[in-house]
Amino acid sequence: MGKTLKPLGKMSRREGVALSNGASVLKVMQRRAYVPGVHGKAGGFAAKLSVYGTQLREKQKAKRLYGIMERQFRNYFKKAASMTGNTGEHLARLLETRLDNTVFRLGFAKTRPQARQMVSHAMFLVNGIKVNIPSYQVQVGDIIEVRPNKKAKKLFNDLTDRLKNQAVTGWLHREEDTKGKVVSMPQGEDLKEVYDPKLIVEFYSMR
Repeated sequence: MGKTLKPLGKMSRREGVALSNGASVLKVMQRRAYVPGVHGKAGGFAAKLSVYGTQLREKQKAKRLYGIMERQFRNYFKKAASMTGNTGEHLARLLETRLDNTVFRLGFAKTRPQARQMVSHAMFLVNGIKVNIPSYQVQVGDIIEVRPNKKAKKLFNDLTDRLKNQAVTGWLHREEDTKGKVVSMPQGEDLKEVYDPKLIVEFYSMR
C-alpha cells in the first residue's frame, strides 16, 4: 500500500521542502528550518551530499510527496522505464495521474494525504463507477466526481468557498464544485514539482 506512517512535518524537514500545503506542515517548516536530529539545528538544510546521496534525497522527496512506499515506487520506475521516450517524464506523469493526486489537484481535498484517505473511503466516482484505489491511473476523458451520497459530508462544507480562488492545473478541468474532467495528460510545466525526476532515474539506473 502507499501509506506512510511518519509525520509529514518531520519528513518535510528531512527533505528541506514542504511535502504538503497543510497548515501544520507549513508551520513546522517555518518554526524549525533545519533537519531533524541532535545536529540538525546547527546544520540547517544545507548539508553536502554525495552524488548518491543527492539522488537518494530526490527519490525520497517524490515518495514522501505522493505517500508511496519503496516497492510501489520502484514499480512505477520500472513501468516508466519500459515506455518509449523520456523515463523521468513518464515517471512524473504516472505519479501525477494517480487518482488521489488528481482529487487533490482538482481541489476536492486540501492535501494529498487527505485525498488518499477520501479515495480509500470510496467518496468518488470515476466515469460513474465507485473507485476506492488511490493509485488508480486516470486517463484523458475520465470524469471524477464526488459521490452524491457523500456531498453532505463535513469535508465538503466549505468546498465552494475554497474553490473560488483556487485555479486548476492545465491538464484538468473543474466542471462543477464536485466534478472534474481529465482533458489531457500532464506535460511540461504540469510535471514540475519539488523533486527532479532525472536524478531518480539516475539513482535506479545505477543500482
